[in-house]
Amino acid sequence: MSADDLPVAWDRARTLAYEAGRAAAGPAEVISLAEADGRTLAEPLRALTDLPAFPTSSIDGWAVRGPQPWRPVGRVLAGGVAPPLDETGTCVEIATGAMVPAGADALVRVEESTRDADGRVSGKPRDLPEWRLPGEEAHKDEMLLPAGAAIDPAVIGVAATCGYETLTVRAVPRATVLVFGDELLTAGTPGAGRVRDSLGPQVPGWLRRYGATVGPAAGPVHDTLDAHLEAVRSALETADLVCTTGGTMHGPVDHLHPTLAELGAEYVVNTVAVRPGFPMLLARVPGTDGRWRFLAGLPGNPQSAVIALITLVAPLLAGLQGRELPPLPTVTVSAAVPGRGSFTHLALARRDQLGRSVTPVGHVGSAMLRGLSNAHGFAVVRPDTAAAAGDEVPFLPLPLMPGERP
Repeated sequence: MSADDLPVAWDRARTLAYEAGRAAAGPAEVISLAEADGRTLAEPLRALTDLPAFPTSSIDGWAVRGPQPWRPVGRVLAGGVAPPLDETGTCVEIATGAMVPAGADALVRVEESTRDADGRVSGKPRDLPEWRLPGEEAHKDEMLLPAGAAIDPAVIGVAATCGYETLTVRAVPRATVLVFGDELLTAGTPGAGRVRDSLGPQVPGWLRRYGATVGPAAGPVHDTLDAHLEAVRSALETADLVCTTGGTMHGPVDHLHPTLAELGAEYVVNTVAVRPGFPMLLARVPGTDGRWRFLAGLPGNPQSAVIALITLVAPLLAGLQGRELPPLPTVTVSAAVPGRGSFTHLALARRDQLGRSVTPVGHVGSAMLRGLSNAHGFAVVRPDTAAAAGDEVPFLPLPLMPGERP
């Protein structure tokens, strides 16, 4: 295993993680519509027929032919097949969503019609047609959504409208979280040299929001090489991605790099030129089935760990699911944000109601979580720059729930 001496530029690190995920994306599977929320299309979603498939009434009223008054000759309801309207001067009562009979010239709203003593109907059709034409929404075989689109309830509704009962989707990446550190408490208040683990409880939630399936975090794993090896080997047997917390440097109890060497891993990224979060890493480990497994080493400081998640893990999981890596939106900062020299600075910030402006938040030390809990994401200050109030900068949002729209 080899690694470059210099940290990888932040943009480049995201790209490398994404490309590694795309190259290792798992096979597709077919699932029911009821199971599809939060998944990713493995094939384009195409219209199976014209939408609508037949001319459809948009109103309750009358389908008429020829000049008025019209003699009613029947009724057509939603779900029924309308016989042709062949005779001039006739009409049929029609319901919203019903098939418009062939031969009809227009539709007249029931509230804008009258009937004479003989039951004949009069009324003035509106200038614009009151029915939907076949193919108005989509034509047969038209692509509605590309492969890689995230599936949410709206997508499921479109698929159902087309007549789908199943969808072909990407497999859900399986993730495991391992917490390193003998100094960590998993219950109670911190003190006497021990700190409460805050990453084990939160990292699984972030992973779920990026589309992975994950159980509770395991650990703390003892600070020995043997314990690290055993824990990582065991996790890699069932997981596509293992996220570890802490131990990413080369201190006396940092055993992650020796563990990766023992496992024959290859670095995808080893340290990133970003602050906070610099000592993050992503490696791939060969699996017994010939597929790569991944290990993301998150720094032990909580905010740094979250930055590692959104820098390396989010692009990796997007690639594993066959999704695109979306471009970063641009926002205006309401206050100055300093640079971090030759490193990218990710500054916690909160969006305004319109989402166009962000305000830096306080309590943003790499070991702090208070600022993170009040933020919507990170303002991105490029290397060798600083942002003044009113400047436009990229914004890296924190994730929503799987399939949720921004």
